[in-house]
Amino acid sequence: TGGHTTEILRLLSCLSESYSPRHYIFADSDKMSEAKIRSFEQKRAETFSNSQFTLDRIPRSREVRQSWTSSVVTTLYSILYALPLTYRLKPDLILCNGPGTCVPVCISALLLGLLGIKRAIIVYVESICRVETLSLSGKILYYFSDYFIVQWPDLKEKYPKSVYLGRIV
Repeated sequence: TGGHTTEILRLLSCLSESYSPRHYIFADSDKMSEAKIRSFEQKRAETFSNSQFTLDRIPRSREVRQSWTSSVVTTLYSILYALPLTYRLKPDLILCNGPGTCVPVCISALLLGLLGIKRAIIVYVESICRVETLSLSGKILYYFSDYFIVQWPDLKEKYPKSVYLGRIV
């Protein structure tokens, strides 16, 4: 939602127009992201005339403070929504930064790769506010992402597979 959306849009502002079309996927209960994305894309269209994007919603995989056991059920439910969406979009690259919604999308992309349908590169960027520990999404996607980027040196020390680039958002 708010913070994650702001961070991902900062990252996207650095990308060239060759990263098009962009497909934004966010939780169906997220009330703020759509307006932020539309505003960002409107400004981007002033620079890149061929700017293309889509917006899609899936069920939230986990609410804040939701129990672990019920999170498994809601995440599976979210994967069921993400799978046909990921199959339709067949992304080359998934750039995500921590909201729980990214886990079902990444798992769906991994399944498509395992089935030989389409392999997507998964780039996970841990939120700037995660200084000493990973988020739950980060703890899961650390093992499945192609590139796992952290923004604090302490996290690089704890998670050797990660890539430390300093502050990037």
